[in-house]
This record gives sequence, C-alpha cells and structure tokens, in this order.
Amino acid sequence: MIDLENLRQNANLYKEAAARKGIALDVDRLLAADTRVRTLRQELDQLRALRNQLTAQVAKGAGIAKDKGEADDAHKKAEKEKLIARSRTVGEEVLARQALFAAAEAEFASLAALVPGLPCQGVPDGTSDDDNVELKRCGEPRQFSFPQRDHMTIAALHQMVDQEGARLIAGSRAYALKGEGALLELAVLRFALDTVMARGLTPVLPPVMVKENAMYGTGYFPLGEENAYEITKDKLYLTGTSEVGMAAMYLGRTLEAEQLPIRLAGMTACFRREAGSAGRDVKGLYRVHQFQKVEQVVICAADEQISLAEHHGLLQNAEDILQALELPYRVVAVCAGEMGLGQVRKHDIETWMPSRQAYGETHSCSSFHDFQARRLGLKYRSGEGQKLYAHTLNNTAIASPRILIALLENHQQEDGSIYIPLALRPYLGGRSLIAPKIKP
Repeated sequence: MIDLENLRQNANLYKEAAARKGIALDVDRLLAADTRVRTLRQELDQLRALRNQLTAQVAKGAGIAKDKGEADDAHKKAEKEKLIARSRTVGEEVLARQALFAAAEAEFASLAALVPGLPCQGVPDGTSDDDNVELKRCGEPRQFSFPQRDHMTIAALHQMVDQEGARLIAGSRAYALKGEGALLELAVLRFALDTVMARGLTPVLPPVMVKENAMYGTGYFPLGEENAYEITKDKLYLTGTSEVGMAAMYLGRTLEAEQLPIRLAGMTACFRREAGSAGRDVKGLYRVHQFQKVEQVVICAADEQISLAEHHGLLQNAEDILQALELPYRVVAVCAGEMGLGQVRKHDIETWMPSRQAYGETHSCSSFHDFQARRLGLKYRSGEGQKLYAHTLNNTAIASPRILIALLENHQQEDGSIYIPLALRPYLGGRSLIAPKIKP
C-alpha cells in the first residue's frame, strides 16, 4: 500500500527518488494505471447497480402494464423478455468489465510495488558504495610489529572453522564453527543482546521461515527475490534478517499511542543466496549464505523527529558494541543508489579488517518512515483517536561470522593467541587470551 494521494500530487518527487535509487519505475504509467482502475471501478459499480435494478424489475414485474386481456398478457410477457435480455446483456458487460478491472488492478499493483520510499533531506547522491560519505572514524587501525595473519590462518591455528567438511554437505560459502570459534560467536551474540536489552529492547526469537506477505510487507519483495531462499513446497521463505519476522508479526495491527515506541532485539540464523556475488569473497567468512545476527527493530510514532532520534539511538548502540569490542570502525552515510526500495535514511558501520586493508561493512542502520507500516497495515491510534501508519527502523547490533574477521585479525598476537576484549571475558570464562591449538 502506498500514499496514493501524495503520489498523485507529488509525482516528480517519486520520479526523482526512483531515478536516484536506480529503480526502473515508470511513474507516469503508474498514474495512468491508477486512473484506469478508478474509471473501471466506477463503470463496474454502475453496471452492477443497473444489473441489480433490472433483476429486481424482472422479479417484481415492475414497469409492465397491468391492463386485463390476452393482448395485455402478451404485452407483459414481451416486456419481461426484454428486461431479461437487457439484464443478460448487462451481466455480460459486468463480466467483461470485471476482467478489464482485474487486469488493470494487476498492472497497478505490480507498478505500485516498486514505488520507493522518499530519501530524506541530506541523503547523498551516488550509485555505489564508493559514493557513500564518511561521517566519522573511531579508533586507529593497528600497526603490527610482526607479520599479520588473515582470519582463516588464525582460525586454522585454533581449529575454529571447518570449511572443507561443511562445503561437502552444503556447497560453496558454507562453513562450520567449532570449538573456540563456536564459543566466540556465542559470546559476541550474547554480549550484543545483553547490551541492547540493558537499553530497553525486548529480546525476541522470531520465525525465520515466513510467508510471502512478510517479505513483501517489509520491503524485501519485489527486487529481493533472487537473494531469498524459497521453500517451494510450503510457499515459505528463509529470512535474511530477523527484522522480517519481528516487523511482520505486527501485520494488520492497530496499536495504542501509549504502546510506542516498541523496541525489539531479535536473534536468529539468517540466510542469503548472495546472488550476483559470484567470484567475490569466496574465501573466508566475509560473504556466506548462513550467519547469525542480533537485529534491533523499532516501531514508533509517525513523527520525523522522533524517528530520527530513534535512528541515532540504534546507531549509537551498534557503535558502543564495537567500542566495547575494541575494534576500529567508521560510519558512512549511504548514498541513494545503495539504499533499498523502502529505506529513507541509512547509515553503515564499517569495521577495520587488516587482511583486506580496508573497512568492511558490519552494520546497517535504516529508517523506513511509514513505508513498511503501509505494506503491513501497521497503524496506531493517536491521542486524538486518529489512526496513523507507524514509522519503523532497524539496525544490526552484531552479525557473525563477519564480525569474527575483525575480532580475530585485530586482536591476534604474535604467538598465534587471540586477545579477548574485557567486555567479552565474562562470556568466555573470564579468559583474557585464547591460546592456539597449533603453534605457528
């Protein structure tokens, strides 16, 4: 569902948004389809009313002469047959208009599904992540006094990862964390979850298999089908983020203003096909099909200032987690061409990864305003009793195993051991170091 009245009155804004986001949407065609749907609906309503009127006349004999005699009986019969014939003709016209109306609605729906969320003021222009604008840096990349190792070499010293065995049974980009690798991931996930819980977020373990309406409602369909795993027999999809399950659980709900904001933290396995990334980052743990994530989701009042404050609050949570993990990072404003269909504001956090000699994306923070809520039918009743579409936001608290790349590489020691940041030690038995199982 879109704000049709706003689209009709501000078509140029949507044309510009589609162009900036690189979405192939013909807004003029959409408006023409909208007009056709409304015209056909009116015609169909008129034809149905006429058909009902004729049917009633046939049943009651309305409009037929009441005079006595055989001639009059013949006249009444002839008039009735005319009404029946006219009713049949109108019925056929109704069926024809219904077919036209259904086709027009289908065309309109397919176009309307591509209407983008309007980027907020200040969103930079651009077509790739090279056009993202750096806003800040925190921490300095480490200067090693010994030859640095990449994360897979470190993992091998600790026997943390089994890729060979995993790929035999699950194909490319598969991996299995084991031993200290599994414990380290669990420690990171639980630390992130505890951090955001302490800030008022409610933990949720939402479904990871969802119906198409959940994927559509949160804006991952259309345009994201290629990256979703489909369970064809059951008509379900594996989610690429727990945001889908958490937000979609409010499908069709009307909340009370006093319930807002709702702040949630979901922890689930996530699944992405990584379509279009063939040949990119095939080694290591940077780009995989299955991963674990703690995701923050907020449902708040339809107020841009409230929404903006929630956005920065979520972003700060993620920054604080990285600072506690003692990892250098930077924050970038994502350009319009790298934003999703429904996103109106987006910031990424990129964490320093020594083996790449670059910052790699580890967190994304997105505002949708009422884009998702309109698709989900998620409303709230204001203090004045007015029903309004809510605003929704989401942000990564932590995602693994990608964050393990930064942890292993930034905290490696010359003897192959791994330094454990203070914040993680309670989750790893108090240890400050993890010693390698194999000497380098």
